[in-house]
Amino acid sequence: MEAAVWLQSYVSSFFFIFAATLITFSGLLLLVRWRRWCNCPVCRAYLSSSWTAEFDNLCDWYAHLLRQSPTGTVQIHVLGNTITANPDNVEYMLKTNFDNFPKGKPFSTILGDLLGHGIFNVDGDAWRFQRKMASLELGSASLRSYAFRIVSGEVHHRLLPLLAFVSDPLGDNTVELQDVFRRFAFDSVCKISFGLDPGCLELSLPMSEFAMAFDRASTLLARRAATIVPLVWKLKRFLNVGSERELQRSIRRVNVLADEVIRQRRILGSASGHDLLSRFMSSVEDDRYLRDIVISFLLAGRDTVASSLTSVFFLLSQHPKVVAAIRDEVAAVTKGKDENDEVPTYEQLKGMHYVTAVLHESLRLYPPVQFDSKFCLEDDVLPDGTMVTKNARVTYHPYAMGRMERIWGSDCFDFKPERWLRDGLFTPEGLFKYPVFQAGLRVCLGKEMALMEMKAVIVTVVPRFDIEVINGGRSPHFTPGLTATITGGLSVRVHRRTATACE
Repeated sequence: MEAAVWLQSYVSSFFFIFAATLITFSGLLLLVRWRRWCNCPVCRAYLSSSWTAEFDNLCDWYAHLLRQSPTGTVQIHVLGNTITANPDNVEYMLKTNFDNFPKGKPFSTILGDLLGHGIFNVDGDAWRFQRKMASLELGSASLRSYAFRIVSGEVHHRLLPLLAFVSDPLGDNTVELQDVFRRFAFDSVCKISFGLDPGCLELSLPMSEFAMAFDRASTLLARRAATIVPLVWKLKRFLNVGSERELQRSIRRVNVLADEVIRQRRILGSASGHDLLSRFMSSVEDDRYLRDIVISFLLAGRDTVASSLTSVFFLLSQHPKVVAAIRDEVAAVTKGKDENDEVPTYEQLKGMHYVTAVLHESLRLYPPVQFDSKFCLEDDVLPDGTMVTKNARVTYHPYAMGRMERIWGSDCFDFKPERWLRDGLFTPEGLFKYPVFQAGLRVCLGKEMALMEMKAVIVTVVPRFDIEVINGGRSPHFTPGLTATITGGLSVRVHRRTATACE
């Protein structure tokens, strides 16, 4: 009898909570529908998605708005977001008044389910600790040497043989290059950052399933950030329905991968490891914290490198003169080195100024992280006179900055590696004008390692293969995500150059 009463009470409580939640959610939807939003043209275009009639990508629409703005700054009121492509504002946010523009709690909440307390999602002491630990390793000559050996091996023993197989005249010669570079970058980051070969991981699913989960989580988190009413996704997460249910499923798979990385590193022992994870494991005992660190390294080492390399080869397919110039420089620096040899040496890579210019020019037009957001702690005024209120979101936009005439001149839309050369030598631009690797106190610690990795791919693949992008005349369409990803990938035809052509 008592059990029956308890069961009846439990069922009644459940239906009461369910009904109350449903009513709240319905009311919220009505609020979203009828609330008086800002009626300015920009907000109307955002809410109605009318911008899609003219632009394929949101980043292109933002770049258009920023070019039209006299200050290079616009405000999307319905998002509470100030977006800028003004180098003075970027310097103010990332250096001059750095403490007033942290990542902020709203940003950490949006990405917290995936990135947790990893370096890209924290401020204060947690950020300083992780940055100090990473800088000690990334700044060392021993790690640079270790990383170069790994990248050289991956290029020579995996990437080149794969492209050679694809280029077999008896096949159809096609491959999805973005996926190839993701696999290459994933294998490299696992060995450099974790000291592990992905093949040794004992996983219940194919690696492709974990890659898909990572990509899907990135897309769904980007949608969170673009939501006008954050309470909607928070309620969906609480009820575990819709996109939030899918997000949690993807994150669980990513966590399984990260946990296995930590387990295997423990089996091997961290004391003798040259990798980044071993250094963190010597100071951190919390496995959940280590998991957040692992996922952050995967995001930085896999997605950004793969995105950058994909963009480089997309552009090279449209500029045969640039391809020819790369081949000439590689031949000159390596002095006719036989193509069956290993990747050019680290010193030779440093001496390839034109290749460095090509890479920076590609990153100017297609940065792997198209924008970066901070949150204002206290009311502030940006150098261009834009007022920013407390708790407002402020975003600087490297993608748009690469398309600003006032920054790069009237040829800003053109792919011109020569703009980076002075008397044949590569000459970098200021980081606040070119914040592809961030700038100021949060400047990317892995910049030089990433550039080395990407240059190693370019100088070995370009002399050996002709890469033809299928439907290459089209501008790329990007999938929303934490990094730039071409929707549907980049399908290419690969043709091996003859020995005569390579000379």
